[in-house]
Amino acid sequence: MRLIGALDEVPAAQWDALHDGRQPFVMHAFLHGLEASGCLRPQWGWTPQHLTLWRGDALIAAAPAYLKDNSHGEFVFDHAWAHAYAQHGMDYFPKWLCAVPYSPVTGPRLLAREDSDRALLAHALVALTRRQELSSVHVNFHEEDEDALFGPDWLARSDVQYHWRNPDGQDGPLWRDFDGFLAAFDHKHRKNIRQERAKVARAGVRFRIVEGGDASEADLATMHGYYLRTFAEYGNHPALTLEFLRHLARALPRSLVIFLAELDGRAIAGALCLRGADTLYGRYWGADVALPGLHFETCYYQGIDYCLREGLTRFEPGAQGEHKLARGFLPSFVRSRHWIAHEGFRAALAPWCREESASIRGYARRLASHSPFKQSDG
Repeated sequence: MRLIGALDEVPAAQWDALHDGRQPFVMHAFLHGLEASGCLRPQWGWTPQHLTLWRGDALIAAAPAYLKDNSHGEFVFDHAWAHAYAQHGMDYFPKWLCAVPYSPVTGPRLLAREDSDRALLAHALVALTRRQELSSVHVNFHEEDEDALFGPDWLARSDVQYHWRNPDGQDGPLWRDFDGFLAAFDHKHRKNIRQERAKVARAGVRFRIVEGGDASEADLATMHGYYLRTFAEYGNHPALTLEFLRHLARALPRSLVIFLAELDGRAIAGALCLRGADTLYGRYWGADVALPGLHFETCYYQGIDYCLREGLTRFEPGAQGEHKLARGFLPSFVRSRHWIAHEGFRAALAPWCREESASIRGYARRLASHSPFKQSDG
């Protein structure tokens, strides 16, 4: 068992042999790129401390993990927990986090070929948290099939995101094009989407889709500029660097997908996505101008169109946003697990987590009752 302070200490081929390669976020190139291009810094609360298991010189299991001095960029909110620790004169930070930085995307977190080695990773996370006298260890946005790997002392939390799925039909995915997708909507929602798209088209906006291998320096700089602009508008700290986008374009050319909205030959908005084996992941967007419907077209409808053309069956456009429901993105549960070292706090948080999960399930049921799809389509 070794703790690794930088992913360049691990051969990329060995790391990537531990997962199926269907999702870009756990690939060595993505995680190493964050470290090498200045997106993760100790002064921002991120110190890589990846857990790896070796048999001789062979890597048999790994978990992307970080020592955290704050909860920035995690999307599983535990500020109240940190406040409670402080009220009792205890230190919540540093804590240990197993996750993909800045990415509220469900995916594998305990990487191994064998389930027994994945279970050993979960056990090692607890043992090392104890050994380092940390307050806690957290595994964010893990896959459902990893639930069984965590023991009873791990607290479970859940939340809701909004995902688009192309259902299975008799001969493959049900929807073949956007019109087929819209045909599944009730009249009101179908009309609203057509009106939104028509407004953007009448304004003269055209879209150019750029994949990483074809992205020019100007395309990458333009998209990064939109990212910076959006973060500045909301008063947030932009962590991703232009060099990171350049790295993605070089190292993962088929994974990077940029939707650029252009008016009179000039870019006015853009959406940055990543592509997996069957899923498109929306990450960031920004715009120079405010036009009716531009956000929905750039971030949602262009992505759905792309999925339908490319044969992708899922589109996850990012965290939060009830407005996505009316546009065909239905509630989907996301998960996290938390091991708290202090037994008293762990016992106190357990009923809180159960009540939170029950509330989230009720919320998801209420959302599902407002589905924009025809009743016959479920």
